[in-house]
Amino acid sequence: MISAAQLRAARALLGIDQRTLAAWAGVSLPTIQRMEASPGTVRGAVSTLTRIVDALAAAGVELIGNDQPSQGRGRGVRLKEPA
Repeated sequence: MISAAQLRAARALLGIDQRTLAAWAGVSLPTIQRMEASPGTVRGAVSTLTRIVDALAAAGVELIGNDQPSQGRGRGVRLKEPA
């Protein structure tokens, strides 16, 4: 699962806008906008989410879920669990 905050952060790390991510993933710009504006976990068709995650991975972003170790190497950012 991917959160809206992760999606926005991934774009920020890559220095791309929503339109670019939409093009890379082959989805519409309104889809990216809706997903990034959603509270908490992003919802949508599994195929759409997979395309977005795959596009981010191809660009070098590793999305890390809760309680999962990072599988890659390199610098990154991770949100702490709220106190």
